[in-house]
Amino acid sequence: MSLTVLIAPSGFKESLSVKDVAEAIARGVRRAAPHATILTAPMVDGGEGTTEALVAATGGRLMQAEVTGPVGQPVDSFWGLMGGDGPRTAVIEMAAAAGLSLVPRDRRDPTLTTSRGVGELILKALDHGVDRILIGCGDSGINDGGAGMARALGARLLDGEGRELPEGGGALEHLAQIDVSGLDPRLAGVGIDAAVNWHNMLLGPRGVARVFGPQKGASPEQVEQLDRGMTRYAQAIMAATGRDVAPMPGAGASGGLGAGLVAFAGAVLHPRFQIMLDYLDFDRLLGRADLVITAEGALDAQSPFGKVPCEVARRAEAIGIPTVALAGTIGKGARQTYEHGIGAYASIMRRPCSLEKAIGEGAKLLRNAAENTMRMLLVGQRLAARA
Repeated sequence: MSLTVLIAPSGFKESLSVKDVAEAIARGVRRAAPHATILTAPMVDGGEGTTEALVAATGGRLMQAEVTGPVGQPVDSFWGLMGGDGPRTAVIEMAAAAGLSLVPRDRRDPTLTTSRGVGELILKALDHGVDRILIGCGDSGINDGGAGMARALGARLLDGEGRELPEGGGALEHLAQIDVSGLDPRLAGVGIDAAVNWHNMLLGPRGVARVFGPQKGASPEQVEQLDRGMTRYAQAIMAATGRDVAPMPGAGASGGLGAGLVAFAGAVLHPRFQIMLDYLDFDRLLGRADLVITAEGALDAQSPFGKVPCEVARRAEAIGIPTVALAGTIGKGARQTYEHGIGAYASIMRRPCSLEKAIGEGAKLLRNAAENTMRMLLVGQRLAARA
């Protein structure tokens, strides 16, 4: 009997990339079922690793580029051209141009960092004549609301005397007007989707400056400065474009980049896993599968709320395909995942060991767990055939 297995995992933070996780699981499955057909769909969330994973999954190309980094200096960056027969599609992860990892620790001041490089990557994609662009928002080192990106695309941000504002979110409290007349006209001819954390708001007590500013190095005084700037920014966007980004879910993603993408690039914001599954053509892959294996570092009571295993399992369950989840740790409340599509789960750990050892041996542990899980499933299949 032929068997098709779809491997749709998340990465294991600080241990394995999503690509490494998928490869380790695939090796384990092949050990137990060498004749199985294996499909892979890496579950990325828009942060670091998104471009590489989507390019690899679709047989596309990684494109190198030099852009303005978050502290204003050139950085080596990249974007991707996805493969396949559909529309010519670019994928950009904003972290490749304005990520926190590109901000030296002694220069982490979100009042000064800029998203200009994100706009420069968009321009490079437009230069290649793409039909649509997917932008992953995550792991950012900025809090400028996409103002730097807007400048790269041709907008002008002016103070009360008509002077250009400096780069960075700190200057936005002096914003009086946004001139959008110089925006690149090619933006109107492409569809732009942004994968965002749907819960990230631009303003208010849960606004981007208050929640994420301190994580990016902002002092309490700078948090207030950034929040004032975001308020002025939202007002100026409304006046210039008619778009009300202030209450918009996801507008606060990546230091407010979500708001800038909507306002200046005409982007549509999407909950990150939903749009990633669409771009991966996940449902087509799922329709070919007999079994889904997903994985994440931890499975617990939080897993049903936007985490990869349950997002994948819900779609699989809807068309009657069983899902097995592998996890580094099984935490409190993991049984709740049974109510959200997970048919069975297992820890990759077989004996107590240190965190350092578990991280170092992550690929081996995953491979062995996948093999053991697959062998158990094949035993069950044989028993069912005898019944």
